[in-house]
Amino acid sequence: MRSLRAAGHAVYHVAEQSAGVSDEQVLQLSIQTDSILITTDKDFGELVFRQRKLIPGVMLLRLHSLSPGERAARVAEIVDRHAAELPGAFTVVTARAVRIRTMY
Repeated sequence: MRSLRAAGHAVYHVAEQSAGVSDEQVLQLSIQTDSILITTDKDFGELVFRQRKLIPGVMLLRLHSLSPGERAARVAEIVDRHAAELPGAFTVVTARAVRIRTMY
């Protein structure tokens, strides 16, 4: 989170500021703040595609093999490199690949 904030991105970290809220509440927060949701929880894919939620975007991180610092660097790299493609997309990020799928 620090690296994204340091790069000038507005970051709302649910675990820091709203721990214990439901996935539905997290989606609503993303919609209200017009923010891309960055998560490690695959359940958001189900919610977005099954319920056809129109949200600003989702970035699903599959970076288990990386250290926290490497994860942060990877996320910052993807946000910088693909900023124009992330809104309205469901993005899956692994250590070696990025898949961006338009949601609507």
